[in-house]
Amino acid sequence: MSKLALIAGGSALVYASLAWMMGVLPGIELSSVPAGPGVVPLTPLESEGRDVYVANGCGYCHTQQVRPLDEDKVFGRPSAATDFKYQTPELLGSERTGPDLTNIGVRQPSSVWQYIHLYNPRAVVPESIMPSFGWLFEVVDRAPAGMTAVPLPNAYAPTHGVVVPTHTAEALIAYLASLKQPPWSGAGVATGGEQAMAETGPTTTASATAAAGASPSGYDAAKGAALFTANCSACHQANGEGLPGAFPSLKNDAVVNKDDAAKHIQVVLEGLHDAKVGGVVYASAMPPFAATLSDAEIADIIDYERSSWGNHGKPIDAAQVAAERTKAK
Repeated sequence: MSKLALIAGGSALVYASLAWMMGVLPGIELSSVPAGPGVVPLTPLESEGRDVYVANGCGYCHTQQVRPLDEDKVFGRPSAATDFKYQTPELLGSERTGPDLTNIGVRQPSSVWQYIHLYNPRAVVPESIMPSFGWLFEVVDRAPAGMTAVPLPNAYAPTHGVVVPTHTAEALIAYLASLKQPPWSGAGVATGGEQAMAETGPTTTASATAAAGASPSGYDAAKGAALFTANCSACHQANGEGLPGAFPSLKNDAVVNKDDAAKHIQVVLEGLHDAKVGGVVYASAMPPFAATLSDAEIADIIDYERSSWGNHGKPIDAAQVAAERTKAK
């Protein structure tokens, strides 16, 4: 047997062994991993949206894997093999030019926000470098029956007509909405406090006390700002003015400035849908924060909103939030 045959045969054997050990065996093992609690197959529309996600290169800039690291707490709990039972092949990704999307269906459940962001990301996130996916939409004179036009800010809306999503865009947004991490027993997704810590660094002793639910000695403005940024600014914007026709303004809002803060607290705890603000009905749904934020964190957010952008609402404390939470049960 020639040396060349020995070299070629040996190399092929090494390659086959490595492929078997690093690819085939792990694949066989992972295929037998059961679905985690709450992990369900995609619907036909969501599955179609997954194909759109792949075809448009979304995975080049977004991951779908949360690492067990402090900097990843903002995205959710650490990913597990049981999360990917019905995601084959897995779209884990390796670049985070944009945020991780593992739990985006929980972090940003508003389809209105998602459509605006997909049409032109700068309309909701001014600093975004994500390209516009305008070709997934159509400009028509009037929205067809049963379809709602995308409520774009004037600066991004077409001169004539309205913007409506194509079926392809609907499928993609349905897929994004399906990306939700079922919480582990005894361990939920990252709370707003954890999100703020991941973005702004370790909290002070006073902030840590507030995050634990204890009555703080006073309103923590820095923490209130961080919590608002992590949980509210995507829709209501950093200036509190929202987006006309899409997300209501908090600036000079009657509920925010009312001395009796009960309604303000209830909205943050329980969320809101089809709200009428200033004579305008907002179809986008605001998610509830009762399960993800502590009483002290909600109090800090509300106090931030009541003392910013010229607002003059009476400040509240964690005890008032706790009282409204009890009423809602």
